[in-house]
Amino acid sequence: MTIKELREQMARIATNARSKYDEIKDDTAPDRAAEIEREFDAMMADHDKLDQRASRAEKLDAAERAARAGDPRRPRGADGEQPGQDDGKPVTYRDAFHAYLRNRGDASGLSAEERDSLRAGPGGIEQRAQTSSTTTQGGFTVPTELANIIITSMLAHGPMYDPGITTEMITESGGPLTFTTVDDTASVVVKHVQGTTMTDDGGSDVVFGQKQLDAWPFNTEWIRVSKELVDDSAFFVETYLGGLLGTRLGRRANSELTIGDGTGDPNGIVTASALGKTAAAIGAITWDEIMDLEHSVDPAYRVGPKVRYMLNDATLSAIRKLKGGDGQYIWQQGNVQGGVPPMLNGRQFSINQAMASLGTGNKVMLFGDFSEYYVRKVGQPMIFVSSDKDFMPGFGIAGYIRFDGELMNTAAVKHLINA
Repeated sequence: MTIKELREQMARIATNARSKYDEIKDDTAPDRAAEIEREFDAMMADHDKLDQRASRAEKLDAAERAARAGDPRRPRGADGEQPGQDDGKPVTYRDAFHAYLRNRGDASGLSAEERDSLRAGPGGIEQRAQTSSTTTQGGFTVPTELANIIITSMLAHGPMYDPGITTEMITESGGPLTFTTVDDTASVVVKHVQGTTMTDDGGSDVVFGQKQLDAWPFNTEWIRVSKELVDDSAFFVETYLGGLLGTRLGRRANSELTIGDGTGDPNGIVTASALGKTAAAIGAITWDEIMDLEHSVDPAYRVGPKVRYMLNDATLSAIRKLKGGDGQYIWQQGNVQGGVPPMLNGRQFSINQAMASLGTGNKVMLFGDFSEYYVRKVGQPMIFVSSDKDFMPGFGIAGYIRFDGELMNTAAVKHLINA
């Protein structure tokens, strides 16, 4: 919170405190007056805490300004300026970024103006190690902005990587995680007959299973950027490349979490899902078959915020064209001017281009509770920047992630497959 925001909040509290205090009138009951005074005291205590924070922040700003002003006892440079002064030109984020690289990721080697530019622009310097072992690639840390760009691009291009669709687990380390699973939806309770012994043949025993999440690593490989391109480009090359790296990582992560075979990589949700419905045709599906898919999932898994359909855009197009006996479009109920409806059969749906299109033996649609699919992420996507990549003038940039995925309950998500 900035000093301005702190002072504004203090002003709001003071205004509210005054209104609260003015509630005490001559005829106010003693108990009510005491209650108002307690509320007033609590508000003023919050006001005093904010005042202390603002005062400390103001002192810190003053100290930083003094440090930037330079030491008058030190000799002046050839231009007559003291250290920390400039020629009237503001230090840009690009200048600060490349100064950061030249200093091999050491922010203490930057000028105060360069540090301020990194903090004010991208939002701060993020410290990340290149790998967990010694390397010769010259890995350096980079501003937080690139990490945010990569994560945003991954979410945009990889619906299965989105925590709003699946269940996300972020861990600091990558050791195996094991989970105990139980599907008891088929178990029944029998009617008891008076005077008889209850059956004890093991047929009602709970069947436990176990799933494991690992941490499979993936990287984009190095992208080398020449100094000439950086100097001559009209935009921030590193920011643009960050978006491209995020797209690459997002496509790969989404593909693995969708159709990975579980051998040395995630067990994709399509691979892990159970059969719900087999379509009669090899290159088409009907509305009845879509409803059959939905009802193949137990009602216990048809409620919840993450229950949805998933399909690719070509399959979506085919479904939108389905018509009823009256020649009207079934999905849009005749309203072809309405665009793509937000719901499919009254359910949420997600477009996933990693899924197969309509065709012989293809699993073309999923339905169920996607919260039962767990995506394990080790930290956040990492960015490596090397100022001496292969000793060229310029820099290298690469992205790296570790993740895994598994459907914890195969009864929760089922697929529709073409004949």
